[in-house]
Amino acid sequence: MDTAFTAEQDEIRRTLRELLAKRSGPAEVRAAVATPEGYDTDLWNRMSGTLGLPGLALPEEYGGVGCGPAELALACEETGRALAPSPLLATALLAAPLIHALGTGPQRADLLPRIADGSLTCALAVPGGSLALALGLTGDNGSWVAGGGRAGGVQARAADGGWQLYGEATQVLDGHSAGLLLVAAHTGGFARSRTLLFLVRAEVAGLVRVRQPALDATRSQASIQLRDVEAELLGEEPVDVLGALADTGRSVAVALAAEAVGAAQAALDRTVEYVGSREQFGRPVGSFQAVKHRVADLYVQVEAARSLTYGAAREPGTGALALAAALEALRTVAGETIQLHGGIGFTWEHEAHLYFKRATADELLFGPARRLRERAAQVTGLFGEVAA
Repeated sequence: MDTAFTAEQDEIRRTLRELLAKRSGPAEVRAAVATPEGYDTDLWNRMSGTLGLPGLALPEEYGGVGCGPAELALACEETGRALAPSPLLATALLAAPLIHALGTGPQRADLLPRIADGSLTCALAVPGGSLALALGLTGDNGSWVAGGGRAGGVQARAADGGWQLYGEATQVLDGHSAGLLLVAAHTGGFARSRTLLFLVRAEVAGLVRVRQPALDATRSQASIQLRDVEAELLGEEPVDVLGALADTGRSVAVALAAEAVGAAQAALDRTVEYVGSREQFGRPVGSFQAVKHRVADLYVQVEAARSLTYGAAREPGTGALALAAALEALRTVAGETIQLHGGIGFTWEHEAHLYFKRATADELLFGPARRLRERAAQVTGLFGEVAA
């Protein structure tokens, strides 16, 4: 398998890294998450308008660049390196593929160009905090439903030639600031039970959105409440919503893995720089053999996760394995970063904790790693099971 990058891919990496180095340092990240939107809107405008990141993988007919998963993974690796808070994950990786896969011609023509130019941000609202399962990352989503019975969730009912939604969803990434919500809802009762996706505009009556405190402030989350909210069905029935969610999950896994690899590399770079300059007993801490071994082990783990991620970018079916390796690498490196920075690393204000929180929160949202591996084993039939 050839993992060499083209000149265009190298340019994407270089340009984005230069921008984020200027606009997304630790101080800028903390300032951005403290804004009402949870991200730097001017930086987002540059990432979308100048660099075209939201439309990187969208077809050119909708104003996109027409690139593939490899380019998107490179971009996510750089945003992960800087821990840059932005609507990229929620808009370009979760919502846009679903709109492109399921939307009607008019829906795609209306929404995708605005997503591509960054003027429209989106969020995927999945009830029950079950985003990983809905995307097929930690299990077969064929048995997953968006609500019903005592489970609560979100219910949809036909009304006056349209649809109305009632219910709530939590842990919705960028749900408080998105201009458009894609809401997964259950409808049909017992006889025709099914999960559908609905478009909900930000200004519609009956919609209440509250930003939630989150362990990782760089990934803003919100609680969404819908009280007989008017909604538009995404696509036309019959529509394979669960299949589209699983397809989206395979590409999202690669992007998340790339993000985690970028974050792990940045934390490792900071650690190497620190142990090379911090002196103890008249010599740099990094010159001690025990420290060298620990750093070398971290390097091997990060490089292994990077190789799996680059391979998955070309074969998205292996994304869950790459994500598991990348999440474990980030968790290990972030923990060692705190340890190897000594007393300063344990202070809550140190940037090492930004990486540690990202590692922990990502496993809570999209993992844990062992379930990602279990699901990958099921899909590939590693233990003789039928692929799902």
